[in-house]
Amino acid sequence: MTAFFASLFLVLLAEMGDKTQLLAMAFASRYPWTTVLAGVFAATVVNHLLAVEAGNYLTRVVPLQYIQVAAAVSFIVFGLWTLRGDELAGEADAVRRSPFWTVAIAFFFAEMGDKTQLATMALAAQYQTVVPVWLGTTAGMMAADGIGIGVGVVLGRRIPERLVKWGAALIFIVFGLAGLYRYLPPGLVSPSVAAAGLVIVALAAYFAARMRGGRLPGD
Repeated sequence: MTAFFASLFLVLLAEMGDKTQLLAMAFASRYPWTTVLAGVFAATVVNHLLAVEAGNYLTRVVPLQYIQVAAAVSFIVFGLWTLRGDELAGEADAVRRSPFWTVAIAFFFAEMGDKTQLATMALAAQYQTVVPVWLGTTAGMMAADGIGIGVGVVLGRRIPERLVKWGAALIFIVFGLAGLYRYLPPGLVSPSVAAAGLVIVALAAYFAARMRGGRLPGD
Protein backbone atom coordinates (compact mmCIF):
# COMPACT_ATOMS: atom_id res chain seq x y z
CA MET A 1 0.00 0.00 0.00
CA THR A 2 2.95 2.35 0.54
CA ALA A 3 3.93 2.02 -3.11
CA PHE A 4 0.30 2.49 -4.19
CA PHE A 5 -0.32 5.69 -2.21
CA ALA A 6 3.11 7.17 -2.98
CA SER A 7 2.54 6.51 -6.70
CA LEU A 8 -0.95 8.00 -6.59
CA PHE A 9 0.18 11.11 -4.75
CA LEU A 10 3.30 11.86 -6.79
CA VAL A 11 1.72 11.25 -10.20
CA LEU A 12 -1.26 13.36 -9.15
CA LEU A 13 1.18 16.18 -8.44
CA ALA A 14 3.15 15.61 -11.64
CA GLU A 15 0.00 15.77 -13.77
CA MET A 16 -1.13 19.14 -12.35
CA GLY A 17 -0.64 21.72 -15.10
CA ASP A 18 0.85 19.09 -17.40
CA LYS A 19 0.31 18.99 -21.16
CA THR A 20 -1.86 15.89 -20.89
CA GLN A 21 -4.09 17.58 -18.33
CA LEU A 22 -4.50 20.49 -20.77
CA LEU A 23 -5.31 17.92 -23.45
CA ALA A 24 -8.05 16.42 -21.28
CA MET A 25 -9.50 19.91 -20.75
CA ALA A 26 -9.52 20.55 -24.51
CA PHE A 27 -11.26 17.26 -25.27
CA ALA A 28 -13.82 17.89 -22.55
CA SER A 29 -14.91 21.04 -24.35
CA ARG A 30 -15.73 18.97 -27.46
CA TYR A 31 -16.87 15.55 -26.19
CA PRO A 32 -18.92 14.24 -23.22
CA TRP A 33 -16.82 14.16 -20.05
CA THR A 34 -17.55 10.45 -19.56
CA THR A 35 -16.07 9.68 -22.99
CA VAL A 36 -13.01 11.77 -22.23
CA LEU A 37 -12.41 10.00 -18.90
CA ALA A 38 -12.87 6.59 -20.54
CA GLY A 39 -10.34 7.42 -23.25
CA VAL A 40 -7.86 8.81 -20.73
CA PHE A 41 -8.24 5.70 -18.57
CA ALA A 42 -7.63 3.30 -21.47
CA ALA A 43 -4.54 5.19 -22.63
CA THR A 44 -3.14 5.50 -19.10
CA VAL A 45 -3.59 1.81 -18.27
CA VAL A 46 -1.56 0.74 -21.31
CA ASN A 47 1.02 3.51 -21.17
CA HIS A 48 1.80 3.15 -17.46
CA LEU A 49 1.96 -0.62 -17.61
CA LEU A 50 4.75 -0.26 -20.17
CA ALA A 51 6.45 2.34 -17.97
CA VAL A 52 6.21 0.19 -14.82
CA GLU A 53 7.65 -2.84 -16.57
CA ALA A 54 10.54 -0.76 -17.90
CA GLY A 55 11.26 0.71 -14.47
CA ASN A 56 11.07 -2.68 -12.77
CA TYR A 57 13.51 -4.16 -15.30
CA LEU A 58 16.14 -1.55 -14.46
CA THR A 59 16.49 -2.92 -10.92
CA ARG A 60 17.84 -6.19 -12.37
CA VAL A 61 20.70 -4.59 -14.29
CA VAL A 62 21.58 -1.46 -12.26
CA PRO A 63 22.51 -1.32 -8.52
CA LEU A 64 19.49 -0.28 -6.45
CA GLN A 65 21.22 2.65 -4.74
CA TYR A 66 22.05 4.23 -8.09
CA ILE A 67 18.44 3.90 -9.17
CA GLN A 68 17.18 5.43 -5.92
CA VAL A 69 19.49 8.43 -6.31
CA ALA A 70 18.46 8.83 -9.96
CA ALA A 71 14.80 8.64 -8.95
CA ALA A 72 15.32 11.38 -6.34
CA VAL A 73 17.02 13.59 -8.93
CA SER A 74 14.21 12.90 -11.38
CA PHE A 75 11.63 14.10 -8.82
CA ILE A 76 13.47 17.43 -8.59
CA VAL A 77 13.52 17.61 -12.39
CA PHE A 78 9.78 16.90 -12.47
CA GLY A 79 9.21 19.78 -10.06
CA LEU A 80 11.26 22.16 -12.22
CA TRP A 81 9.47 20.84 -15.31
CA THR A 82 6.15 21.66 -13.68
CA LEU A 83 7.30 25.23 -12.98
CA ARG A 84 8.44 25.64 -16.57
CA GLY A 85 4.99 24.67 -17.75
CA ASP A 86 3.63 22.87 -20.79
CA GLU A 87 1.81 24.06 -23.87
CA LEU A 88 -0.89 22.18 -25.66
CA ALA A 89 0.47 21.50 -29.13
CA GLY A 90 -1.32 19.54 -31.86
CA GLU A 91 -2.29 16.37 -30.02
CA ALA A 92 -5.97 17.29 -29.96
CA ASP A 93 -6.06 17.05 -33.76
CA ALA A 94 -4.10 13.79 -33.97
CA VAL A 95 -6.96 11.40 -34.67
CA ARG A 96 -10.41 12.22 -36.05
CA ARG A 97 -12.56 9.14 -35.65
CA SER A 98 -14.86 8.17 -32.83
CA PRO A 99 -14.55 10.40 -29.73
CA PHE A 100 -13.30 7.53 -27.53
CA TRP A 101 -10.51 6.47 -29.90
CA THR A 102 -9.63 10.08 -30.64
CA VAL A 103 -9.08 10.73 -26.93
CA ALA A 104 -7.39 7.38 -26.20
CA ILE A 105 -4.88 7.43 -29.07
CA ALA A 106 -4.04 11.13 -28.83
CA PHE A 107 -3.62 10.88 -25.05
CA PHE A 108 -1.42 7.78 -25.35
CA PHE A 109 1.02 9.50 -27.69
CA ALA A 110 0.93 12.75 -25.70
CA GLU A 111 1.96 10.78 -22.59
CA MET A 112 4.96 9.14 -24.29
CA GLY A 113 8.09 10.65 -22.77
CA ASP A 114 6.02 12.94 -20.56
CA LYS A 115 7.07 13.56 -16.96
CA THR A 116 4.21 11.46 -15.56
CA GLN A 117 5.39 8.47 -17.59
CA LEU A 118 8.97 9.03 -16.45
CA ALA A 119 7.76 9.40 -12.86
CA THR A 120 6.00 6.04 -13.20
CA MET A 121 9.23 4.42 -14.33
CA ALA A 122 11.12 5.98 -11.42
CA LEU A 123 8.54 4.81 -8.89
CA ALA A 124 8.58 1.27 -10.23
CA ALA A 125 12.36 1.23 -9.98
CA GLN A 126 12.32 2.64 -6.46
CA TYR A 127 9.67 0.30 -5.00
CA GLN A 128 10.55 -2.75 -7.13
CA THR A 129 6.92 -3.70 -7.63
CA VAL A 130 4.59 -3.62 -10.62
CA VAL A 131 0.90 -3.84 -9.74
CA PRO A 132 0.74 -1.34 -6.81
CA VAL A 133 2.71 1.28 -8.76
CA TRP A 134 0.69 0.65 -11.91
CA LEU A 135 -2.61 1.00 -10.06
CA GLY A 136 -1.41 3.99 -8.04
CA THR A 137 -0.11 5.96 -11.02
CA THR A 138 -3.25 5.18 -13.00
CA ALA A 139 -5.43 6.36 -10.12
CA GLY A 140 -3.33 9.51 -9.78
CA MET A 141 -3.67 10.29 -13.48
CA MET A 142 -7.42 9.78 -13.41
CA ALA A 143 -7.78 11.99 -10.32
CA ALA A 144 -5.67 14.78 -11.82
CA ASP A 145 -7.40 14.70 -15.20
CA GLY A 146 -10.79 14.53 -13.50
CA ILE A 147 -9.83 17.69 -11.62
CA GLY A 148 -8.65 19.24 -14.87
CA ILE A 149 -11.92 18.51 -16.61
CA GLY A 150 -13.84 19.92 -13.65
CA VAL A 151 -11.74 23.06 -13.58
CA GLY A 152 -11.88 23.54 -17.33
CA VAL A 153 -15.54 22.77 -17.92
CA VAL A 154 -17.55 23.03 -14.70
CA LEU A 155 -15.64 25.70 -12.80
CA GLY A 156 -14.57 27.71 -15.81
CA ARG A 157 -10.92 27.52 -14.79
CA ARG A 158 -11.38 29.93 -11.88
CA ILE A 159 -8.63 28.27 -9.82
CA PRO A 160 -5.33 30.11 -10.49
CA GLU A 161 -3.10 27.84 -12.52
CA ARG A 162 0.05 29.35 -11.05
CA LEU A 163 -0.88 28.34 -7.51
CA VAL A 164 -1.58 24.77 -8.63
CA LYS A 165 1.75 24.55 -10.45
CA TRP A 166 3.83 26.02 -7.63
CA GLY A 167 2.22 23.86 -4.96
CA ALA A 168 2.77 20.68 -6.97
CA ALA A 169 6.31 21.64 -7.99
CA LEU A 170 7.49 22.51 -4.48
CA ILE A 171 6.19 19.28 -2.98
CA PHE A 172 7.86 17.32 -5.78
CA ILE A 173 11.17 19.09 -5.17
CA VAL A 174 10.96 18.41 -1.43
CA PHE A 175 10.44 14.70 -2.13
CA GLY A 176 13.49 14.71 -4.40
CA LEU A 177 15.72 16.51 -1.89
CA ALA A 178 14.63 14.15 0.87
CA GLY A 179 15.47 11.19 -1.37
CA LEU A 180 18.95 12.52 -2.08
CA TYR A 181 19.57 13.07 1.63
CA ARG A 182 18.48 9.51 2.33
CA TYR A 183 20.24 7.62 -0.47
CA LEU A 184 23.46 9.53 -1.14
CA PRO A 185 26.56 8.25 0.73
CA PRO A 186 26.82 10.06 4.11
CA GLY A 187 30.24 11.46 3.21
CA LEU A 188 28.77 13.44 0.33
CA VAL A 189 26.02 15.13 2.32
CA SER A 190 27.99 17.71 4.32
CA PRO A 191 26.35 20.97 5.47
CA SER A 192 28.21 22.97 2.82
CA VAL A 193 27.22 20.58 0.04
CA ALA A 194 23.61 20.57 1.23
CA ALA A 195 23.52 24.38 1.33
CA ALA A 196 25.03 24.64 -2.15
CA GLY A 197 22.52 22.12 -3.45
CA LEU A 198 19.61 24.09 -2.01
CA VAL A 199 20.90 27.29 -3.62
CA ILE A 200 21.26 25.56 -6.98
CA VAL A 201 17.73 24.10 -6.80
CA ALA A 202 16.30 27.48 -5.76
CA LEU A 203 18.02 29.23 -8.70
CA ALA A 204 16.88 26.49 -11.06
CA ALA A 205 13.31 26.90 -9.82
CA TYR A 206 13.50 30.67 -10.33
CA PHE A 207 14.74 30.40 -13.91
CA ALA A 208 12.33 27.56 -14.71
CA ALA A 209 9.44 29.73 -13.57
CA ARG A 210 10.69 32.57 -15.78
CA MET A 211 10.81 30.42 -18.90
CA ARG A 212 7.98 29.89 -21.37
CA GLY A 213 4.76 28.91 -19.63
CA GLY A 214 5.89 29.63 -16.07
CA ARG A 215 5.63 32.73 -13.87
CA LEU A 216 6.38 33.52 -10.27
CA PRO A 217 3.33 33.63 -7.95
CA GLY A 218 3.51 37.42 -7.60
CA ASP A 219 3.77 38.18 -11.32
